Amino acid sequence: MTNTPQTTILIQNTRVIDPASGMDQVADVLIEQGVIKAIESGISDSAVDKVIDATGMVATPGLIDPHVHLRDPGQTHKEDIESGTKAAVAGGFTTVCCMPNTDPCLDTVEVVEYIQSKAEQVGHCRVFSVAAATIGRKGQELAAISQCDQAGAVGFSDDGDVIESAAMMRTVFQEVQRTGKAFMQHCQELTLTKNATMHEGEVSKKLGHISWPRVAEELIIERDIMLNTGINCRYHIQHMSSGNSVHLVDRAQKAGQPVTAEASPHHLLITHKAIETLGTAAKMNPPLREAWDMEALRKGVADGIITILATDHAPHHADEKAKSMAQAPFGIIGLESALGLYHKALVQTGHIDLPKLIELLTINPAKLCNLDSQGLGKLAVDGPADITIIDPDHKWTLSTDDLVGKSKNIPFLGWEMTIRPMITIMNGIVRHESIV
Repeated sequence: MTNTPQTTILIQNTRVIDPASGMDQVADVLIEQGVIKAIESGISDSAVDKVIDATGMVATPGLIDPHVHLRDPGQTHKEDIESGTKAAVAGGFTTVCCMPNTDPCLDTVEVVEYIQSKAEQVGHCRVFSVAAATIGRKGQELAAISQCDQAGAVGFSDDGDVIESAAMMRTVFQEVQRTGKAFMQHCQELTLTKNATMHEGEVSKKLGHISWPRVAEELIIERDIMLNTGINCRYHIQHMSSGNSVHLVDRAQKAGQPVTAEASPHHLLITHKAIETLGTAAKMNPPLREAWDMEALRKGVADGIITILATDHAPHHADEKAKSMAQAPFGIIGLESALGLYHKALVQTGHIDLPKLIELLTINPAKLCNLDSQGLGKLAVDGPADITIIDPDHKWTLSTDDLVGKSKNIPFLGWEMTIRPMITIMNGIVRHESIV
């Protein structure tokens, strides 16, 4: 699809929320040649090609998800760059960062360049690569970290696998620190989680499933914080699930360590009890935990300890998720529904307000992946015209019709939400417009 903006767009009478600058006011936004030319009141519409009346709407920087699985290359029956980015713009996202558990693994310059090239050809939004830190994500040999950095990787992770060796983890910290990028850790102590399918608690005991204790996450966080002392690599904790982990991150941050953390919609909204009714649709990695963990994560967001929201969008074919609890893969999709679910978990519960939610979905993930240096994650004159227009009072119920990617594995079908991204503009081009 074309990436060359052909029209001049005027967004009229919208509430502009830009957490990066602190802007929160009603104004017009003028877009020309893919950039924002003005943000002010009373802009004339006489010389524009397209006018969007956004009265009652909110215009924000294009949403950014730093943790998605596009399954390309290697598992394109689940998702690919075209379908995954279509899902992204349907959810208001103009930028996604894809994880390296692909086949071949995203651990070489060639795969980084393949993703860049394919995204430019068929992508509906911007796509950046998070490259593997070890070859094949096996934790044994360093991947081409410096070369992938130079090729455009925006972070490093063995996501889906923890780096088990402390010695290798320390070496990875040293190598990634030299790039100025962040290392994103999948926190799972493997000897405590072998063959585990769900959280260690009353439900796992009742159902007889092999269980996964919180401490499996917490031990890796503690270890990594200690290993990184004196190295000061930017260290990011993915999809945090344990309430105790919030305290570990808080302590490290107060000690001045460069530690950040993210939360995903499912860990903020449902607990391990969902396994009883939803089965494999609620099988996650890390697993859903208990109500107090969920509340601790919400409070961690409110207190500024968890500063990033990321879906961990993980598409799977229906036949795979239909297998037994022991055999079905972990994970759910999340791009199309994320904004409404985050709003339900955090804003409707009174933990944060809408501008704070937008910060967690724009400038904060942009900074994590060094994308703020490209003007992403913010609205600024002469900056890129990546804009999400949101109806803050739109009630809708999630159905399979709203899921435009290849996979439908999500436990939130039938849930009512009260906010919705209506128009997604990337590089000055309308990439998605909700028809209601």
